[in-house]
Amino acid sequence: MVISALADTVLRQIENVQDTVSETLFEQVIRLGVTGLARSGKTVFITSLVANLLDRGRMPHLLAASEGRIEAAFLQPQPDDTIPRFDYEHHLATLTARTPSWPESTRAVSELRLSLRVRRGGLLAGLQGPRTVHLDIVDYPGEWLLDLALLDKGYDDWSAEVLERIAARAEADAYRALVERTDPAAPLEEPQAKALAAGFTAYLTAARDAGYYDCTPGRFLLPGDLAGSPVLTFAPLPGQGDGPRKSLRREMARRFEAYKREVVKPFFREHFARIDRQVVLVDALGAIHKGPRAVEDMRGAMADLLAAFRPGRNAFLTQLFQGRRVERILFAATKADHLHHSQHRQLTAIMQALVRGAEDRARFAGAETAAMSIASLRATTEDTLTHDGETLEVVRGTLLETGKQAAFYPGALPEDPSHLLSPARAGAAEWLDADFSVMRFAPAPLTLRPGDGPPHIRLDKAAQFLLGDRL
Repeated sequence: MVISALADTVLRQIENVQDTVSETLFEQVIRLGVTGLARSGKTVFITSLVANLLDRGRMPHLLAASEGRIEAAFLQPQPDDTIPRFDYEHHLATLTARTPSWPESTRAVSELRLSLRVRRGGLLAGLQGPRTVHLDIVDYPGEWLLDLALLDKGYDDWSAEVLERIAARAEADAYRALVERTDPAAPLEEPQAKALAAGFTAYLTAARDAGYYDCTPGRFLLPGDLAGSPVLTFAPLPGQGDGPRKSLRREMARRFEAYKREVVKPFFREHFARIDRQVVLVDALGAIHKGPRAVEDMRGAMADLLAAFRPGRNAFLTQLFQGRRVERILFAATKADHLHHSQHRQLTAIMQALVRGAEDRARFAGAETAAMSIASLRATTEDTLTHDGETLEVVRGTLLETGKQAAFYPGALPEDPSHLLSPARAGAAEWLDADFSVMRFAPAPLTLRPGDGPPHIRLDKAAQFLLGDRL
């Protein structure tokens, strides 16, 4: 079995090298990873990006499009036969229906290949014909990416960290009470293990809804076909050491290691390690609305997300022998259409401050990073109102809950991001001198001219940063 395993590993490495040589020498292939935590807008981002690459009338800041060098764009079957296809046509139909609605959130890995026929620019334009660039878009939940941090931890350390983190959270009251009634050294009983796992999952769900972003293991929230399996039937318990043979604690530790081996490592090997461009979508406005603790938790989550990347430059030999490295990382604050454009600069500055530490580490490793505020699909229009003698710059849209039209002013974001980040790091319970609101808008009905994709804010600038150098 050892020889068989070694042979399988060698064959896998040979296949990876062959694929990399083919892509490096003969075809231009860009593998773009799209991730973000829950409700950050991954599905809408991918749908709008593809639609606007197929019909490029709203992409002036994507230079290859504005210069007319993209001759054609078309969808092809994705190269990975075992990965579900991103259901672009269904999502686009949902967004562009007579009564549009938001598509369902990402719940598993999916992939889509968009091929572009591009004329060369510069001195080579008249010497060589157009070339084909394949854009492989890989959509995956950010919760799964946070799991990569578990690979460096044992069960004891993970349990201690989790129990310390949730000690003061009301969402964990029921789980903490369950742990207090549990003897980790007692013999394993499967109903008890399932009750602990269910209680911990209930806490993770409540914590995510409350605005916390450290909700791992991610498969507890998005189990897919692993629901109910032993690999998802564990939970943190107090104490040190394995405990007696066949004890509850020893079995929990064994299942924790199985989760890392059977779930986390395959995800890294089969999907994440092959990405060379990455966009991380962040609902920064939602975190600001939930308060300082949510903002600080988001900042920590962004640092953990980047720690999972292997940033750097994809030199030829590096690709062949070490696998791909993420060359460019974009941190994008979504839902910029919930603000008047006069506040977009402040939102971008807040985004830059949130990921400052993560950006510095990526740049040190040789990767290029950027932060910006975007709206993948614009759902509002802008207006100016007078209220109590004060002029307010607002947005108008259809409220998701009621279907009624409303004008919305979320509050003034500070010019200095430290006015938000400093109280967040200090552990403040609420904002002292400001109140930030958030609304959920439904997508607006669209009437698209031929050649135009869906309306957006800065999606073309995001595409230029992520793809422009390869087009």
